[in-house]
Amino acid sequence: MKMLIGGRPAGDGADVEVVNPFDGSVVGTVPEATPEEVERALSVAVEGASVMGRLPRVERAAVLARASDGIASRTGQLARTIAAESGKTIREAEGEVARAVQTFRVASEEARRLAGEVVPFDGAPTGTDRFGFFLRVPLGIVVAITPFNFPLNLAAHKVAPAIAAGNSVILKPATATPLTGIALGEILYDAGLPPEAMSVVTGSGGDVGARLVSDPRPRMVTFTGSPSVGSAIVRSAGLKKTAMELGSNSAVIVTERCDVDAAAERCAKAAYALAGQVCISVQRVVVERRVYDRFVDRACATARSLVVGDQLARGTDIGPMIDEGEAERAELWVGEAMDAGAAVLAGGSREGSLFEPTVLTDVPLDAKVWREEAFAPVMSVRPFDTLDEAISVVNDSAYGLQASVYTDRLEDALRAAHEIECGGVMINDVPTFRVDLMPYGGQKGSGLGREGPRFAMEEMTEIRVVGFRRPAR
Repeated sequence: MKMLIGGRPAGDGADVEVVNPFDGSVVGTVPEATPEEVERALSVAVEGASVMGRLPRVERAAVLARASDGIASRTGQLARTIAAESGKTIREAEGEVARAVQTFRVASEEARRLAGEVVPFDGAPTGTDRFGFFLRVPLGIVVAITPFNFPLNLAAHKVAPAIAAGNSVILKPATATPLTGIALGEILYDAGLPPEAMSVVTGSGGDVGARLVSDPRPRMVTFTGSPSVGSAIVRSAGLKKTAMELGSNSAVIVTERCDVDAAAERCAKAAYALAGQVCISVQRVVVERRVYDRFVDRACATARSLVVGDQLARGTDIGPMIDEGEAERAELWVGEAMDAGAAVLAGGSREGSLFEPTVLTDVPLDAKVWREEAFAPVMSVRPFDTLDEAISVVNDSAYGLQASVYTDRLEDALRAAHEIECGGVMINDVPTFRVDLMPYGGQKGSGLGREGPRFAMEEMTEIRVVGFRRPAR
């Protein structure tokens, strides 16, 4: 496939192979953008920002609605592409397409609602003869850099609100999963988006992404990925807005005041979806001691029941990790935890890029599988005696994206919601829960800013105040 610059196929650079993580087969090729092509994409985006700034909201909304329909009509094709290049199962890929349909639909609705407010100038002594308001105006150019694990819906969460807010956008998809991003660009052009308003530029983050980030013309960079890359982007971006979603090691508190079996099964499935390669995967679970053994037994039974294999087979529950190197890293981290005293009660084995769903206990609090983002199908479980202790363990983390608490005590749920240091706290569900219209983002090392179309649009606009002075009477 060719990348897309201003609505046209492009790509003079060397071809980069896109491989199936399960068997290493080549599923496509894309070009590595040359410096000249990156420059062309930026120049086109400048023109696109001018075009989009004049495009009425009703027309932006209509484009996004047609794009939503276009994604829905291509569900089978998109799901196969997502599964083939990312390694997620075909059922998970179909779920991602359905979510992207909704993300674009919500963005279409929000495009009509984006508005400013009246400013009460006469609330100040020097403003008694004035009135006014503020507008929300587009930033201009938004650079969207997306990860491999949700190549369609996380692109949708950046591209759709950028368009809804009246910006032009340059999408730089992950090197491992560029085919879906190109397909999304084609759908948007077919939906009537002005061609200057979007480009899809492929290539490495260290070269292509870095050129886009450091250029002074974009007014915002929105990125989902690792903390190290996110920190480098913030340092390089200069005077731009940044929105950073940088991962987590999401925790769950399970009290005895809940359906323990249901909680264990839900936690296990949320830990292993997409082979654990989700920013809000269940990674750390602290369970009240009186129900600890019961929880662990049920979680292990669930882990052992899951089918690991070819992601394109309908019966597969867990596909491969994105590449064998990542599976080897997960194996190393589990091995290090075992050397330090952890016990593997389920899984723990690797075959190529496939990693078995794993349950660990007795994990030291300084082990990488506990402290870092595992991004693998690994769940670590430990007991607690008091809610104070549980909240302290959850907060003892550099991350703070989402967490959850299972309890039927309202006072415990409210306390956890106030005291857990995360961008989202789910009650009686896993931290992996997300609906695409909610504000989504983290605290601490998990990043800056919020996604969700309405909230991303606020990030992707700036305020312009308009004040009127009344004529003297």
